[in-house]
Amino acid sequence: MKRNLHLLVIDPQNDFCDLPASHRASHVPALPVPGAHQDMLRLAGLINRGRAGISAISITLDSHHRFDIAHPTFWIAADGAPVQPYTTISAADVRAQKYLPRHPAALPLALNYLDKLEAAGRYQLMVWPVHCEIGTWGNNVHDDVRAAYGAWEEASLGIVAKLAKGSNPWTEHYSAVMAEVPDADDPDTQLNTKFIATLAGADRIYIAGEAGSHCVKATVEHIADNFGGQPLSKLVLVTDCMSPVAGFEPQYQAFLRAMQVRGVQLMQAADVLPELLANAQEAQ
Repeated sequence: MKRNLHLLVIDPQNDFCDLPASHRASHVPALPVPGAHQDMLRLAGLINRGRAGISAISITLDSHHRFDIAHPTFWIAADGAPVQPYTTISAADVRAQKYLPRHPAALPLALNYLDKLEAAGRYQLMVWPVHCEIGTWGNNVHDDVRAAYGAWEEASLGIVAKLAKGSNPWTEHYSAVMAEVPDADDPDTQLNTKFIATLAGADRIYIAGEAGSHCVKATVEHIADNFGGQPLSKLVLVTDCMSPVAGFEPQYQAFLRAMQVRGVQLMQAADVLPELLANAQEAQ
């Protein structure tokens, strides 16, 4: 009997890929993750070779406005200087007026957000370069991955589910299933129970994408915490199809170890392929 094997790809987008000139024309990725291009080539190869054994594919898409609480466009330093990317900002920094929102009316909202974020204890606000801006080249999926899942759609007569995240400018949204601080007035920031239920219905969920230290990490943590009693051994991290943001390697390795302890499996693309090929045989 054919198994339900679901491929979940987190943010396989141009802005996160260290693309060679042949893959980016005149564009420059905003937040390239070292190793991401090769990750995406391996992932595309896995999809192409194991196509007939894949039951479903879901793609998440980081999708931001230019004005966003985690972009330099939102903040200004005390001396009026721009806030540089990769700056961390705490609630204490804002109360001390080290950094302030460019729009004065945003101050209470920003402080409320930072207080809730820090109380959750998962992340401190990081100012990232403007990235994955809606409607731009950087928001698009890596060419090879897009071609591979397009071929899967044509062969299977299926539809790749695309899940956008991050369009609420008042909260960070690393995870594909919930913002870091959900907005009570915005359902898109709240726990996506419908999608988690879809994943729970699969026999296996292979997870790949970028970056392993942030959006993959946050997504898998939230799924694991809300999996409704399903065995976490259903979740498989395809570790040679993801990489951490430079400087965040320790956090990534700690994430992998923590997930293994909870029962999540670690595999490489070459280990996954036989499972997909065997599943394809079951369908014949």
